[in-house]
Amino acid sequence: MKMVMAVIKPFKLDEVREALTALGIQGLTVSEVKGFGRQKGQTEIYRGAEYSVNFLPKVKIEVVVGSELADRVVEAIQKAANTGRIGDGKIFVVDVEKAVRIRTGEKNADAL
Repeated sequence: MKMVMAVIKPFKLDEVREALTALGIQGLTVSEVKGFGRQKGQTEIYRGAEYSVNFLPKVKIEVVVGSELADRVVEAIQKAANTGRIGDGKIFVVDVEKAVRIRTGEKNADAL
């Protein structure tokens, strides 16, 4: 099993969700997060005063899938979240040692 974590621009969330649903993904976790990368934040003007925003709003998506599906999930997220501009985000893939469905006690692939 693999956990695919993606940090993307918030307005791309619906497109990514649709792409994952088309692959048969039945569930995912979404969190609103803040961060910065190469773009180092940005400068904004509020009530005539200029100030620096160091952390930009992003969305973090987490989905656990079978190892055989992980590459297709990464590809789907990359295509759906791509704007071609700086700040599109990152995708991380990590191994998942164990999964347990709390309600039924199912384990690993059965718990997904």
